Amino acid sequence: MKKDIKVIGLDLDGTLLTPDKKLSKANYKALLEAHERGIEIVPSTGRYFSAMPECIRTLPFINFSININGATVKNIRTGEVVYKAEIPLSEALDIMNFLHDKPALYDCYMNDHGWITGSFKALAEQYVKDPHYIDMVKNLRESVPELRAFITEQGRDIQKIQFFTYDHDFQQEMLHHGAELFPDIICTSSVRDENVEFNNIKANKGDALVGLAKYLGYEAENTMSFGDGSNDVPMIKAAGVGVAMANACPEAIEAADIVTLSNAEDGVAKVIREYCLQ
Repeated sequence: MKKDIKVIGLDLDGTLLTPDKKLSKANYKALLEAHERGIEIVPSTGRYFSAMPECIRTLPFINFSININGATVKNIRTGEVVYKAEIPLSEALDIMNFLHDKPALYDCYMNDHGWITGSFKALAEQYVKDPHYIDMVKNLRESVPELRAFITEQGRDIQKIQFFTYDHDFQQEMLHHGAELFPDIICTSSVRDENVEFNNIKANKGDALVGLAKYLGYEAENTMSFGDGSNDVPMIKAAGVGVAMANACPEAIEAADIVTLSNAEDGVAKVIREYCLQ
């Protein structure tokens, strides 16, 4: 399966980062060597750029970043937006109105920033199990008195809506049937059994990765991607070589060309060394 790889898209949580959210020495070294061979290393995450871990944001060899599940692709050196796909304000309000009386703590990304109703933030421990994501909700979302009123006042389109829930059945229902309620939306999850993310149907990591590759003068076959969650499946399918981690969800594993070691075992470095650095 040797291919001329020029762009590598990398999910972060559960993929490139270790379980304690660090960048291992082995993964760092493999990424650096790939960069030295002319390969673009591209973080691809559901987070907005400034919410990415510092160990990723400050990598000296990162030039482009896919953020908010592909709602935006940006040249981080120049600020140029290469790709954008947002949820129209009216549809965002429809989604939030639907979620408002459900067992869900919801927030949104708008203008590369996280926003949440203040009373929701105070309930984070009731809806979110993983301490890391509790911290994210508390520290990476700015409180407003009421989110729907706030985004209406701002009058901007929305990059992503997400919710956390303690109700597994509701989470699965939205993952599998949310698009039936909101046909222009794609529903994915980055935190297994805990969250659902709503994006514009054109905002997915796969379209974003291929769009970036074409912007750089390459084809989809010149791309490689790594992921573990359902929000990574479009990127795994779209890439010339799609890689799922051993700890990935079943959908990601089924979509992959290769299944590597887990994120606790430097699975990213293993594949990059075997397929890009030989």
